Amino acid sequence: MFRSRKTILSAIILLAAVIGLGAEQGMWMPQQIPDLAARLRTLGFTGDPKAFADLTGQPMGAIVSLGGCTASFVSPDGLIVTNHHCVTGGLQFNSTAQRNLLTDGFLAKTRDEELSNGPGSRVFVTTSVKDVTEAIVGRFDASATDRQRNDTIDRRIKERVAACEKGGLRCNVTSFFEGLKYFEIAQLEIRDVRLVYAPAEGIGVFGGETDNWRWPRHTGDWSFVRAYVGKDGKPAAYAKDNVPYKPAHWLKVSAQGTKPGDLVFVVGYPGRTLRHRTFTEIKETTEWALPRSVRLAEEQLALINTLTASNKELAIKLSGRIQGLNNGLTNTKGVLEGLVKGGALGVKEAQEKALMAWMAAIPARQKQYGDVLPALAALQAEGEKVRERNAVISALPSASSYLGAAQTLYRLSMQRPKNDLDRDAGFQERDWSRIREGLDRMQRSLDAVADRAFLRWALQLAAALPADQRIEPVDKAVGLRAGLAPAEADRAIGGFLETLYAGTKMGDRDIRLALIEKSTAELTAANDSFIALAAALEPLAESIRDTAKNRAGAYARLRPRYMQALLAKAGGLVAPDANSTLRVTYGQVKGVDGKDGLFYKPQTGLAGILEKQTGEGDFNAPKKQIEAISAFLKTRKSPYLDPAIKDVPVNFLSTVDTTGGNSGSPTLNARGELVGLLFDGTYESVSSDYLFDEVKTRSIHVDSRYMLWNMAEVDGASNLIKEMAIAPPAAPARGAGGGQKVAVKK
Repeated sequence: MFRSRKTILSAIILLAAVIGLGAEQGMWMPQQIPDLAARLRTLGFTGDPKAFADLTGQPMGAIVSLGGCTASFVSPDGLIVTNHHCVTGGLQFNSTAQRNLLTDGFLAKTRDEELSNGPGSRVFVTTSVKDVTEAIVGRFDASATDRQRNDTIDRRIKERVAACEKGGLRCNVTSFFEGLKYFEIAQLEIRDVRLVYAPAEGIGVFGGETDNWRWPRHTGDWSFVRAYVGKDGKPAAYAKDNVPYKPAHWLKVSAQGTKPGDLVFVVGYPGRTLRHRTFTEIKETTEWALPRSVRLAEEQLALINTLTASNKELAIKLSGRIQGLNNGLTNTKGVLEGLVKGGALGVKEAQEKALMAWMAAIPARQKQYGDVLPALAALQAEGEKVRERNAVISALPSASSYLGAAQTLYRLSMQRPKNDLDRDAGFQERDWSRIREGLDRMQRSLDAVADRAFLRWALQLAAALPADQRIEPVDKAVGLRAGLAPAEADRAIGGFLETLYAGTKMGDRDIRLALIEKSTAELTAANDSFIALAAALEPLAESIRDTAKNRAGAYARLRPRYMQALLAKAGGLVAPDANSTLRVTYGQVKGVDGKDGLFYKPQTGLAGILEKQTGEGDFNAPKKQIEAISAFLKTRKSPYLDPAIKDVPVNFLSTVDTTGGNSGSPTLNARGELVGLLFDGTYESVSSDYLFDEVKTRSIHVDSRYMLWNMAEVDGASNLIKEMAIAPPAAPARGAGGGQKVAVKK
C-alpha cells in the first residue's frame, strides 16, 4: 500500500502538465510553486518561483495569520496591514456608546495611543512546514479497528505537536489531500496585538450588505495593527512596557498599484474548500445543510433587529455577530445558487461518474478503489440519521454564551485530571490560556437579555425535533416532548429560562474566571444552574464525540484511497483543498461577464463613491471623505491617479482562486510589492469552494492607491505613511484599462 501511496504522491511534487485545471485554479502549497514555473512564465513572471517556497525569506516571511484572517508586515517595527472587517473585534472591544470606534474609526498618532486588540488576539508567523506523513499514518496494524486507527493518529499528532512546541513555537499537524499527506506546521505566536488605524465605517464598510459579495465595489477594507513582544524579543502577554516586534521581512507597499492584465499573487491562509469531497457529500450539503443555514441565519438576524431597534449599546455588543451572520447568509445563498441553478452539482455528479468508469475500466483499479465510494456513501447515510439532533446540540452553546462558557468549564474540569496526551484536543495544557482569554473576552459582547433571547430561539429548535432525534436531557430539564404544540412548548421554555437565568452567575467575569481551575466536584457544588445544565448535557455530548471518533477512523481509512484515485486519474499537479494553512494563488487583473448584456470592467474609482453615496445606511461615507473626493474630481490631480481611468482606483477584480480566511491577504505584483488587499469574492463564483468555475471566478481587492490616498487626504495618517517609507510615484502610473463606469453593454 505504501509503495502505491508514494507513487501517487510523486505526481503531487513533480512538475507535470496541468491537465483539466483552469489557468488560475489552485490554492497552492508554497513548496508547489516552483513546479508551476512554466505556467508563471507564460503570464510574464520573470522572478524566481523558489522564493515562494522559502517561508523565512522575502516575501513569505512577511505574511502572517490572525487566526481567521490573513495579514502582512509592512514596516520593520511590526506594523501589520489587514482588512477592516478583520479588526472588527478589536474595534468593538474598545468601543462604547459614547466612543464608538466601529462607526468613527480610529487612528493612533503615536505608539502610546495604540490600543490593545483584546484578550485572545494573535499574530502567527509560519516558520516551517515539514512532511510527517509516515510518522502519522505509517506502520498501521492491518487488523486495527476504525477507533484504534483514529486514536493512534490522534496520539501521534499530539506527540509531534508536543515535541515541536518545546522550542517555544505554536505547532499543528494538519491533514492534506483527504488524509493522504500530513504536514507539521510551526508558527511563532505573538500575543500582544494593538489597534493602530481603522478608517470610519463609512469607508471600511462602504456598501455594507447591499454590495457584499457584489461587483462593482467601492469598499475601503483595510486596517492596521501592530505586533508587540517582551523586551527580550520573545512573545509575551500584553504589558505596557512591551516593545514592537522586529520582523525579519516586511512588504513594500506600492504607490503605483496595478493595472488590467497584470499578473498578481495572493498569499494567505484560506480557510476551507471542499472540492475533493464526494458527490453524495455535496448533495447533502446542497439539499440540507445550506438551506438550513440560510433559514437559521435569517431567523437570528430578525431576532437581532428586534433586540437592537432602540439599543445602541447592544448593537455594539452584537456587531460581530451581525456582521458574521450577514456575510455568511449572502455567501451561502450564492453557493446554493451556483450549485443548483448554476449547474455545479450536476457537473460534480458527472465527474464522479467519470471517476467510477475510470475505476471500472481496469480490473486492478476496480479491486484497489471500487469499494471506496460505496463505503463513503454508507458512512454519509449513517450520519444523516441524527443530523438534526446533532445540529441543534451544536446550536445551543453557539446561541448562548452563558451555556457555552458553562460547557467549556465543565468539560475542562473532566479533562484536567488526565495525562496531557490523553486529554481531548482543545483541552490540553497548551489550550488553557486560550480558554481563559475566551472566557474573559466574551464579557465585551455579553448581554443577559440577548443571551436569553438566543437561547429561547435555540430551545425552540430542540422542541421541534422529531421523535427519533430528541435531546433527552433538554426535554427532561425544560419539560418538552415530541409533538408538543408550539405555544405549549414556548410556555415551558419561558418558565425554564426564568429559573435558569435566576440561578446563575455565569455572566460575572470574575466568578467565571475563578471557576477555570475548579474540579468537577467543586463546579457541581457551586450550584450554578448553567453548570447543572452543562453537566446534564455532557453524557450525550460525550456519546456523540465517541461516535464521531469512530467515524473519523473510518474516514481516515477510506478518504486517502479516494484521493489516490482522484490524483491518479488527474495525472498532473493538483492543489489540496484549503485547510487554513499558508497558500499561494496567482492570476491576472481582469474583468468578467456579468448579467446578460453586461461586461464588468476590473477597476472602480473615487467617482463611483459619489455616485453611490446617499448619506445613510450602507452608503454613508464620512463628510470629510466626500469633500476630499469632490476636490479631487475638480482637478483630477493626485500622485495616486491612474491615467487610464482618470481616477484614483478604489477596488479591482482578479482571477485568483481564494476563499474565506484569505481576507486581508496581500495582493502582490510580480516584484513582490503590495498592490492591494484581498477582501471578497463575487456572488457568482462563491460556489467555487465546491467546484471551481474557470470562467466566472473572480476575487475583489482594495487598491493600495485608494488606501494611501485616504491615509493622506482624509484621515491624516501621515505617521504611518512615513513609517512604511512610501514615496508617491514620480509620475502617474500608466496602464491600459477601461473607463470609469464598470458595467457597460456589450
